[in-house]
Amino acid sequence: MSLSPGVTVAPDGTTFVVRSPQASAVSLCLNDVPLAMEQEGDLWVAHVPRDCTGARYGYRADGEWAPDRGLWFDPAKLLVDPYATELDRRFAQHPSLAQFGVDTAPIVPRAIVTGPLPEAPPEPPKFDRAGLVYELNVRGFTMLHPDIPEQLRGTVAALAHPAIIAHLKKLHVSAVELMPVIAWIDERHLPPLGLSNAWGYNPVAMMALDPGLCPGGVAELRETVAALHRAGIGVILDVVLNHSGESDMHGGVISLRGLDDSAYAREADGQLVNITGCGNTLDFGHPHVRDLALAMMRHFVRHCGVDGFRFDLAPVMARGPGFDPAAPIFAEIAADPWLADRVMIAEPWDMGHGGYALGRFPANWLEWNDRYRDDVRRFWRGDAPIGELATRIAGSADIFGSQCRSVNFVAAHDGFTLADTVAYEHRHNLANGEENRDGHGHNFSWNNGVEGPTGDHHIQAARANDLRAMLGTLFASTGTIMLTAGDEFGRSQHGNNNAYAQDNAIGWIDWTARDRELEAHVARLAERRATHRDLFAAFPPDGQWRGLDGAELSPQDWQSPGTGGLSFRLGPVAITVDRQRREVRWD
Repeated sequence: MSLSPGVTVAPDGTTFVVRSPQASAVSLCLNDVPLAMEQEGDLWVAHVPRDCTGARYGYRADGEWAPDRGLWFDPAKLLVDPYATELDRRFAQHPSLAQFGVDTAPIVPRAIVTGPLPEAPPEPPKFDRAGLVYELNVRGFTMLHPDIPEQLRGTVAALAHPAIIAHLKKLHVSAVELMPVIAWIDERHLPPLGLSNAWGYNPVAMMALDPGLCPGGVAELRETVAALHRAGIGVILDVVLNHSGESDMHGGVISLRGLDDSAYAREADGQLVNITGCGNTLDFGHPHVRDLALAMMRHFVRHCGVDGFRFDLAPVMARGPGFDPAAPIFAEIAADPWLADRVMIAEPWDMGHGGYALGRFPANWLEWNDRYRDDVRRFWRGDAPIGELATRIAGSADIFGSQCRSVNFVAAHDGFTLADTVAYEHRHNLANGEENRDGHGHNFSWNNGVEGPTGDHHIQAARANDLRAMLGTLFASTGTIMLTAGDEFGRSQHGNNNAYAQDNAIGWIDWTARDRELEAHVARLAERRATHRDLFAAFPPDGQWRGLDGAELSPQDWQSPGTGGLSFRLGPVAITVDRQRREVRWD
């Protein structure tokens, strides 16, 4: 019988398989009772002659302790199965995780044997490449929603509530993009500051749902996806496959590190590669790393019915060590019967050499387009020419060629909210405890004369016009568009442009303070785009750009930042972008 990592429940019992090629011994801790495992090649195997569904388990691995050489074997460390799909508690930071010889059983979650899982109905992804992706943080999106029962707030199940679905339908959302729901751990520096990771971009067990966000496990996510599907809304998971929360050489021994450190890329001198800024980098040059990534994706498609994935720092998946557009992972995804038709969205940059890979992913992948964000902001700020705006509106052919693969956005979870973009010139991140050094320093933002909130009605009106202008540009653009939750009604993070550690009122959406006029404006834009959605799949080759007076634009018009504008026609729809009046009009 061919063995693969994970747990299999069969009529003759339960088989536990884990990869640890350099361990001298591995034991299965089943309900905290140790059982010796047998080595078969790179794998260790234990067969228990009964159905273990519902049991808690972990592993301990023995061998040499030599971290400089990638050997982190410490039998005192309880290790989480990298293929676990459910955990009995959240991860928590503790000094013992990084202390040799100190038992971590009181700290580390146990995986739960789930047994055979039902499969989601096989159906094509619910997604429209000219539609609206709605990015949301599950906890921050629902914690303060007055219509959500208190016991559901902050959970995946809350997304299936009729009030949430009604809001999404009002905006004609094609798919929600859920910021990470995979189990994560706080960065080491956060607990001493009284902070915690609110975004989830620090996973440990790549296939396990976070018990805080999804206490009902796989069934909760599957039922929520089904409810959204019934409303015609797809679900995309934002996943982190570029690093793990085990961090740098001073980090914890929690899962992969204590079983098989070869999952992490190392320099020639043995130092951990850190092109993620998070202490380590997963090495997709190894088939076993790619196998884990593929198993994770397959699991969430097969058993939860998700429609696709957005990959954080996606170039890491295609490094060897430089970014390779023909990396094996792309062909393996394309050949997988569960994954081949799914929506794949890249965040096309990482921190390594040559890591800015915008426009270089496979032809069937979509890509976050930060050039769109920056050029639209610069245009409305007044320092980008009309020609650059037109290129972005028309699908960024300078980047993607004739096939538009752009995910257009003017704000995302990372950076200023849209409302803060027109209210703050500078980041205000002191609450993060890093002396305002973290977060983007160049946001192409402006404040209309006053930093932050103001009672000046003229400044408030100017900011409102700027928001409508940027949103109008977004909804008039070719390709997929993305809106971050709350930007449709003016949410603010008070100038914090890196609120990853703000699991509090800074990061939670205040539904009672919504700008309902702006929300109604966005709903009208969404209705117009939905009515003519086919027009935004590709910009017409004969699309004609005109000035505000109807005349052809001169070369000088295209290149000069100023107060002019342009107009263009998509079939029966005429759209005018007027910088002087700070508006985008549909006729």
